[in-house]
Amino acid sequence: MLRVKSFLLKAGLLGLFVFVSAPVRAQPEWVQSGDHPLFNHRTHLTAVGSGHSRHIAETDALGRLVLQIRAGVRVDERMIYSYRQAVQRGAIADWTQYTDMSRSTVIAGSMDNLIGAEIPETWGNGRGTYFALAVLNRARATQIYVERIRANQDVIRNLTNMSAAERNSFDGFARYQLAAAIAEINHSYGIVLSGIGAPQYAQGLVRGEVFEMWAQEIRRAIPIGINVRNDRDGRIHGAFARAFSELGFITTGGTNTRYMLDVDISHRFNSNFSQFLGRYMTSAYKTLRADLRDTRTGAVFLPFNFTESDSSMLDQRDAENRALLLVEQRINNEYRNLLSDHLSRLIPGR
Repeated sequence: MLRVKSFLLKAGLLGLFVFVSAPVRAQPEWVQSGDHPLFNHRTHLTAVGSGHSRHIAETDALGRLVLQIRAGVRVDERMIYSYRQAVQRGAIADWTQYTDMSRSTVIAGSMDNLIGAEIPETWGNGRGTYFALAVLNRARATQIYVERIRANQDVIRNLTNMSAAERNSFDGFARYQLAAAIAEINHSYGIVLSGIGAPQYAQGLVRGEVFEMWAQEIRRAIPIGINVRNDRDGRIHGAFARAFSELGFITTGGTNTRYMLDVDISHRFNSNFSQFLGRYMTSAYKTLRADLRDTRTGAVFLPFNFTESDSSMLDQRDAENRALLLVEQRINNEYRNLLSDHLSRLIPGR
């Protein structure tokens, strides 16, 4: 009786194991060929991805779909990043009449994320490898990307439609800079349209580098006045002038300009006895305050403030020269990059 019960228990466990370990679904044809009966190549683009998880396989499939469309064509990722930043700050919506330019759809429209791409089917081989099929409907994608291009062209027209006075300003520079980023996004959309068999809708698109070139021309047409108080031998004026010149700006010594860099240098001295040296040391402290401002509005465009100090065993003048040299070096090392970074982040208002 005991042996019968043991046999029945083993049979039951074996049946349970067989039930739990159901056979893996047969490998679909699309895993090897990429062909699917519901998505023929005349109406759809397809790509197959794989990985150790379903998520990795889906990501791989979408990436392969992108590579299939790009076909080695490059886009300026720096401009596309600028475009995304402008969208996140709400700048795009201010310059278009298209009400469907929502944040999610616009950000999705980069070359890393195909609008309209789907994962209709996945398959696991039962040994830890997953496969995913990515699909893009050609007609639907064409409609979506053509609408995106039209909306972006509307933004570019609004951004670049301005008077000469508006154009030769920091705001004009920012408007052309944003137009450059949007034009590069349109270029990426054009690549998609060509890749899905609709190149006629990508004709006549201007690359972002063209608008960027115009932005640099605007920069060279913006004069900036520099006024420095308490500047010995013009060294501080010269340091700031070099920074502006390296970025393509024209600098003047006058005050009748749209943009002025107002610089004030103050100093103080301190004398202390050094036990280590057995004599007095003189310390000089130089404080610099530099405000780049718009004379038309009075707004400060870019502040730049700091204090440097140095000491001397000789006299007060030597300590002051040492501190002044540190101030000059800091301007040379920091101001150009600070201004360049600030200009690259400008978002034009309407």
